[in-house]
Amino acid sequence: MTADGNTTNPARVWFITGASQGLGHALAIAALDRGDRVAATARRAQSVAELADRYPGQVIALELDVRDEGAARRAVERTLGAFGRIDVVANIAGYGLFGAVEEATDAQARAIFDTNVFGPLNVLRATLPVLRRQRSGHVLQGSSLYGQSAHPGVGLLAASKYALEGLSDALAAELAPLDIKLTLIEPGYMGTGFLSHLAFTEPVPDYDRTVRAVQSSLGELPPDAFADPARVAAAVLTAVDAKQPPLRLALGRAAEDGLRGALTARLRELDDWADVTRAVDAGHS
Repeated sequence: MTADGNTTNPARVWFITGASQGLGHALAIAALDRGDRVAATARRAQSVAELADRYPGQVIALELDVRDEGAARRAVERTLGAFGRIDVVANIAGYGLFGAVEEATDAQARAIFDTNVFGPLNVLRATLPVLRRQRSGHVLQGSSLYGQSAHPGVGLLAASKYALEGLSDALAAELAPLDIKLTLIEPGYMGTGFLSHLAFTEPVPDYDRTVRAVQSSLGELPPDAFADPARVAAAVLTAVDAKQPPLRLALGRAAEDGLRGALTARLRELDDWADVTRAVDAGHS
């Protein structure tokens, strides 16, 4: 049964980016295990070929670098050729950069936005015409707890996720009249090897007490601090099955605590400075 009592699970066609590892891979398996069909995309098609071998007839393995808009369109065309429709677009491909904001080079900053922001945009431009024609579908945007909060060391990663969340807030309202849903997926730390796959900046010693201290603490997190990818994927399927899915879905205690703390602090500061805020209005006395 779903969160809102919906018990029907019609077979769907998924278009998943980043399906070779992490949440994208877990989502693909969860969808396939219940009989859905999946266009599993990755930068190298060979890295998702095992899914096609394990689930014959249910999977097409596609090469897709999300930074390439033409490649996104070709992948969508192949998906339609194989399955005839797309019901769920899972924008999961992305990566993290760890280091102080000042430490990030221009190339590093642009690279993370190319993948984490412009990549999803390329996929959206390729898939949304399909969903609009169908007047149905669900877009899943791969955000994280860093889409609403940040701490030392994740400035560029958070910036890319904040950008994704901002465009998604607007996009959700634009798609609603077309019967297309959107959900931002906001997991905390997952047991997917994410920390070991981070890119890093060149350290500046002045940031050792903040950035490097956080880096050390992240490396010392116990195993139970990491959410199980299979359970995260199952939770995402619950949202997809819901008649009224959430705009934001926090997943894991780390995500819940981080998001709740960030939002509470913002509200507290808004209240503390309310007099100054309102004093700028022309009609204020």
